[in-house]
Amino acid sequence: MAFDMSKRSSYFLISPMALIFAIFLVVPLLTIVIVSFWDYDEYRILPDFIFENYSYLLGSSVTWKIYLNTFKYAALTWGFTLLIGFTVAYFLAFHVRSLTWQIVLFMVCTIPFWTSNIIRMISWIPFLGRNGLLNSALMGLWIVDQPLEFLLFSDFAVVLADVHLYTLFMVVPIFNSMMRIDRSLIEARDAGASGFETLRQVIVPLSKPGIAIGSIFVITVVMGDFITVRLMSGGQSASVGLQISNEIGVLQYPAAAASAVVLLITVLLIVTALLRMVDIRKEL
Repeated sequence: MAFDMSKRSSYFLISPMALIFAIFLVVPLLTIVIVSFWDYDEYRILPDFIFENYSYLLGSSVTWKIYLNTFKYAALTWGFTLLIGFTVAYFLAFHVRSLTWQIVLFMVCTIPFWTSNIIRMISWIPFLGRNGLLNSALMGLWIVDQPLEFLLFSDFAVVLADVHLYTLFMVVPIFNSMMRIDRSLIEARDAGASGFETLRQVIVPLSKPGIAIGSIFVITVVMGDFITVRLMSGGQSASVGLQISNEIGVLQYPAAAASAVVLLITVLLIVTALLRMVDIRKEL
């Protein structure tokens, strides 16, 4: 009887969070899935149960090209943010001895996040433009004879902006993992190994949970991003998020819902693969 009362009490305690979870996550997702099977024309959305939205989406070569482009952005952004994030986290965790300075330098890393994403993206335009600061400096130093066209409104600009926006998402979890590493393991390893071997055999393996969490953050955000692609490519490139945004803009809600479902499944598969590689429960 006491066990039943304890069980009922547990259900009662979790019911508010379960209700919030259902209202703000489960119900919207179910709504998107249902709408993805509806029909539509130029003026109306028609409740129905059809597969044309998915057959057109998955059967179009344009869709596959857009997904490849999105994967390219995600992979490049992930690679650069991992390199920068790991380096910054390693410096803060192992080369800055004072806790006060660790906090100060970590706060410096967060300064870009004090402004909105759009402002940070727009700030690159006068720097990378044809007559921007970088091209003017390169031409003033006689490094180039004419402005570099690839700097702005290109894939380079999209990846650069994504790295700028999301590197901190990689720094934080990796830094958290590194701060949990027992320093005695590193000291013991240093006695008979080089710094590189210590990094490869001790620090990197013990930092894998943080790397996995940071990778999930970066990849999921980039896969669904559309503002960065729209602004920094000048409308010359596409991503899945931008495709969904364009479909919503022309009131093709069932098609946008189908695209959103496919994107969600794709991201969940990526996250599942990352979770199988690393046990991130150690970080939770």
